[in-house]
Amino acid sequence: MTMQRPFLIDRRRMVAGVAALPLLGRAGVAHAADPDLSALSDITSATRAIGGAERAARIVQAQKLMKANGIGAVLIESGSSLIYFTGVRWSRSERLTAVVIPVEGLPCIVTPFFEEPSIRESLGIEADVRVWQEDQDALGVVAGFLRDRKLAGRPIGIEETTRYFAVDGLAHALPGAKIVSANPVVRGCRMIKTATEIALMQAATDVTIAAYRWTYPRIEKGMTPQQIGALMNAATRKLGGSPEFALILLGEAAAYPHGSGKPQLVREGEVVLMDCGCTVQGYQSDVSRTFVFGAASAEQRKVWDQVRAGQATAFAAAKLGTPAGQVDDAVRRYYTANGYGPDYRLPGLSHRTGHGIGMDGHEPVNLVRGEKTPLAPGMCFSNEPGLYLPGKFGIRLEDCFHMTAAGPKWFSVPPTSIDKPFG
Repeated sequence: MTMQRPFLIDRRRMVAGVAALPLLGRAGVAHAADPDLSALSDITSATRAIGGAERAARIVQAQKLMKANGIGAVLIESGSSLIYFTGVRWSRSERLTAVVIPVEGLPCIVTPFFEEPSIRESLGIEADVRVWQEDQDALGVVAGFLRDRKLAGRPIGIEETTRYFAVDGLAHALPGAKIVSANPVVRGCRMIKTATEIALMQAATDVTIAAYRWTYPRIEKGMTPQQIGALMNAATRKLGGSPEFALILLGEAAAYPHGSGKPQLVREGEVVLMDCGCTVQGYQSDVSRTFVFGAASAEQRKVWDQVRAGQATAFAAAKLGTPAGQVDDAVRRYYTANGYGPDYRLPGLSHRTGHGIGMDGHEPVNLVRGEKTPLAPGMCFSNEPGLYLPGKFGIRLEDCFHMTAAGPKWFSVPPTSIDKPFG
């Protein structure tokens, strides 16, 4: 629900991680701890990973965008953008590993000397590799590459999640260098997904929906969020996905978008909100479903139907060329007309309508008021205009879609009834 940065833990991920841990001594724990998964099998075996040709095309596109924006080179440290452009999978630490993409010619990977063999194992493009020793300055190596390519006097773009020590170190290594945002380049590439990327996101969504359908009939009265999350994650793994999060909110906790730390149990007549996702070949799904354990009340049905209509309103507003923020505006007008809000006030929709999604669960840009980026083919978003009633319950339905030349297309089709949350 909030902008997610690589290797940082947001509230949803934290709560979901706790929810995935099995508990002992609770009803249903045998199902959660050792479920029978024999009816499930891997449905991702036909997926195709991102190959060298596609990564090379990404470098070419980045260089086109650099030329268009007057940027001489872009610095990207470890994280999803490093994987996106180079294939290198590397965690962040105090030792810098980064790529410098110049406006022309081969990129340069900068990494500690003793890490070079490991870095080369996942390097998926042709690149210069320059190393630094423990008693050397990593940013001095970056500066040396830029001087060698005669780029030290041109604007240097910094990928937005790059840490301050790297930016500050580069400024000291290249006094007088003009440091600028690399968003026009990195966002410009990553926001527009290729057919291969969309196929991987579709596979991840298919896994999540199949895991939901397996988990749903196994939810029992008295279960905890942890037990339900364990079932969901076990099914996700068997189906071929890598679980990312399984946020389970029960009863009143569903009124708070990222949950509550208070003890929760499945109870008759209360809401069950599940917000789950996984990755397939590094690309993510994000699907939320809300239903009632037992018989739904008239109020629960009414709010559920309003949220379903809110989703449909957002989908209808997602037209090519429309500023992304106008999708959020359309939903808020609909909810305000139904007595919620106004704006971001409760009861009502207290967060944006949706977020970008791809390699990261939350990517730029968002479906939020004021966002002027026009919708274009290849952009992917969540559509989750939930309604939250503090002290009572919350309803969130979340399905992702991608923009095509003909308009928006669902990754997962929203349900039409609170009684059939998975179709």
